[in-house]
Amino acid sequence: MINRVEKLSLLSEMIAFAQTNENIKSIEYRFLFGVAKQLEISKEDFDYLIEHPVTYVHLKSHSERIVQFHRLVLLMNLDHEISTKELVKLHNFGLRMGLSHESINRVLDLMESFPNKVVPPDFLIDIFKVQYN
Repeated sequence: MINRVEKLSLLSEMIAFAQTNENIKSIEYRFLFGVAKQLEISKEDFDYLIEHPVTYVHLKSHSERIVQFHRLVLLMNLDHEISTKELVKLHNFGLRMGLSHESINRVLDLMESFPNKVVPPDFLIDIFKVQYN
């Protein structure tokens, strides 16, 4: 299980990703706050992170990094407006997390073939399993 520092780092990273377009849209805010609740982060701490990001902490667990990448994919697809800037940013976040370049590209390519461009978790896990083994 991840600790509080890692949880705050994950959430801060997601907030930074949502701020690609300067402001966080209300749908993104609600999604991010839902993730905060899952991570047992208070609303006060969540709102603080929006203005005061914390330093990135690299997750040790490969499975936690895959879950975080999936959250970022979901966040990116919330408004159904995916820019090249967001794709590049997502790709770079995945690389920084230590995920395979090939797996990231495969997920981004496969997104187009799913409803709402959301890759189901089981497909995502299988993609990363192939590269991890």
